[in-house]
Parts: sequence; structure tokens; C-alpha cells
Amino acid sequence: MSAQESCLSLIKYFLFVFNLFFFVLGSLIFCFGIWILIDKTSFVSFVGLSFVPLQTWSKILAISGILTMGLALLGCVGALKELRCLLGLYFGMLLLLFATQITLGVLISTQRARLERRVKELVLETIQNYRTDPEDTAAAESWDYAQFQLRCCGWHSPQDWYKVFIRRGNESETDRVPCSCYNSSATNDSASFEIYYPQFHQLGPQARPGHSHDLCLVPADEHIYREGCARSLQNWLHNNLISIVGICLGIGLLEVGFMTLSIFLCRNLDYVYDRLARYR
Repeated sequence: MSAQESCLSLIKYFLFVFNLFFFVLGSLIFCFGIWILIDKTSFVSFVGLSFVPLQTWSKILAISGILTMGLALLGCVGALKELRCLLGLYFGMLLLLFATQITLGVLISTQRARLERRVKELVLETIQNYRTDPEDTAAAESWDYAQFQLRCCGWHSPQDWYKVFIRRGNESETDRVPCSCYNSSATNDSASFEIYYPQFHQLGPQARPGHSHDLCLVPADEHIYREGCARSLQNWLHNNLISIVGICLGIGLLEVGFMTLSIFLCRNLDYVYDRLARYR
């Protein structure tokens, strides 16, 4: 066996093993998404947060898993069977994915002001329509989760919530905010705070469900986050900028590496298609 043949064989099995790993990873992501979609109760018990936007994440995970599995399958079969058509398709899909990521990065950099304005509009609209429709709670659950994770309340400040309840004309709720604004670390409670909508007693007697849709509210003079999520989000991005850039660069380099290996293997295979007939 010549050095070139040994090199091609090494590249072939390297591509196969790594794509097999990503195929298994995609399968796990897909199964996780289906689990969330089918068995919401057990997932809520596992995660410990009842306001995780389950419907949205289940679809995102399921679609991501299918795409990962499909791309990895092309790489596995193309490398193992030495099929130039599949390797070419694998290279093309990776190139399209890489170009899409570059385009998104450029758009985010050049359209930052417009993007920030659009995010602000979406968040304020979500706050304005918070749990007004019992059939559509995905946006409200997503914002609850964001407030809980970022440790913030409202977009600018908790005042955003006061204005909403004042407009709704409910005097009993004008000085209240959602339970995701509750700052458990500011209390003397030794037990960690977990938001389960059926378990309002963990927030004490001041917390109560609203008049409809299991709306959990706590008084504004209680221990709540005073910082708006706009500032919290900026701080989070600033503190994690190096990690985000590192992850993006790592993914990009991984894609470029796989593209290079796949096109190298594709170009150095025998320029005959007799082997295709053997696998029909």
C-alpha cells in the first residue's frame, strides 16, 4: 500500500468515526426533543422549572437533531463507501452551513442597532400580552425563563410590569410582578427557590396565582430583581464574549476541517463510477 493510499484510508476512517459520533449526538438531541414534546410532566420534574418554553425548545431540538443526523449520515456513508457524489453533497451542505453562519455574523455586526430595536419591541410586546391568551403561552414562558436565568425584571426595569397591569385596569395587581422576578437569594430562606406554578407557598403568603391562566404574581415591594433585562443581557454578553467567540471559531474551524478532508478524499478517489454499481 502506497503512502497516498494509506493517507486516503486514514482520512476515510477519520471522517467516518467523527461523523458517526455526530450521528449519535444528533439522535440524542432528536430523542430529547421528542421526549419534551411527548412527556412534558417528567421533563418539568427533571429540569425543575415549570416555565421553560417547552414547545419551542422541543421543535428546535427535534429539527436540529434531524439535520445533524442527516449531515452526519452523508459523511459516514460517503467516506466508508467512497462515494464521490455523497462526499460532494456533504461538502456542499457544510459549505452552505458555514456561509450561513458567516452571513449571520456579518448581519449581526452591521445591523446591531436595528437588531437591538427589534428585540426590544418583541420583549415589550411579550410583556404587554403576558398570559392574556391561555392557548399561546410560549412567548410568556420564554420571557419568564429569561428573567429567571438573567436575574432581572422587565426590559428597562420592573416598572414595565406595573404599566401593563395598570392598563389592564386590575387595581389588585398594579403593584405586582411575575414570579420569575422573585429574587430568592435576597431572602433569609435557606432552601433554594424553585418556581413551580402549583407550589406558590414556597414564595410565602404574599405570592398568589392571578385571576386566570395560573398567573403567578408577587408584590413589587418584596424581594425582586430591580435591574432590567436589557442591562443584564448586555452584562451577560460582555462577560461571556470570549467564550461565545471561542465556540463560534471552534465550530467554524471544525466545519472547515471536515470540508477540507471531504473534498480532498473526493478528489483523490478513482475517477470511475464502477464502484457505484456494487452498492445498488
